[in-house]
Amino acid sequence: MQMMAPWSRVSFTVLDILLVAGIIYEVLVMIRGTRAAPMLAGLAAVAAAFYLARIGELVTLNWLVGHLLPYVVFALIVVFQSEIRHVLSDVGRRVSFLRGPAVEGDSYDDIVLAANLFSQHQTGALIVIEREIGLRTYIESGVAMDARLSYDLLATIFRPSAPLHDGAVIIQKDRLAAAACFLPLSMNPVLSTQMGTRHRAGIGITEETDAIAVIVSEETGAISVAVGGKIERDLTVEHLREVLSMELRRYMSPVALPTVGPQSDESDGGQESALRAGAQMSAEGDGDAERERPL
Repeated sequence: MQMMAPWSRVSFTVLDILLVAGIIYEVLVMIRGTRAAPMLAGLAAVAAAFYLARIGELVTLNWLVGHLLPYVVFALIVVFQSEIRHVLSDVGRRVSFLRGPAVEGDSYDDIVLAANLFSQHQTGALIVIEREIGLRTYIESGVAMDARLSYDLLATIFRPSAPLHDGAVIIQKDRLAAAACFLPLSMNPVLSTQMGTRHRAGIGITEETDAIAVIVSEETGAISVAVGGKIERDLTVEHLREVLSMELRRYMSPVALPTVGPQSDESDGGQESALRAGAQMSAEGDGDAERERPL
């Protein structure tokens, strides 16, 4: 027993060091590439200057540090509130992941079909999919819908002449919660200056929450997906389906995509014909699934 005691102390010491190292590493990974990284470097420089002042016995500076230090903690919370919220959200998401996989059965093929339509017509769109963290604050900023998610509804909302095409659509499970929603813009200085407001809003909502943002560029028709404050651009429709399947942890069977001829950006007739084509393809797919279902 006496020989086991030193070994147990050594084990706990090693475990303690590993935990602290892991926490520091995770924090550095989370703030890398964000505005918190240069701010943290500046804070480290100020702390080093104060330490040198204490060693050099600078009485006035030491008095100033001694009186201001209790308020530094509150200042850091205010300055790094966004990063702190992101870290806590990430920890909560990992705990939720350990509880078990996401509920299967919800299909987001309608989003893939709609993204394909918007890409072909170069129609700007921003679709946000809620996961563990609720988006009630952003839902209340838009027009409440609470409608069943469908390809037809998405195509109608983002039609250029529709009154709700500006802003984001928020999806909760298989329900379209709201349209024309306002989202926070990303202030990440690393982002390309070529990204417009729609892309920065899609990245911003994923920085604040664990949501997934599907973005279609109005200028190029390129499809992008933002997750965790990072964006993946110029996706094909097949790649979009794979990304959604992976992030939502469910299998999404391939769906035949409707193809339409080139149309002008201001025309709604092409979208209406594509909408009917997509609805017909979806109906045929449902009929085939019913016939192939085993008794």
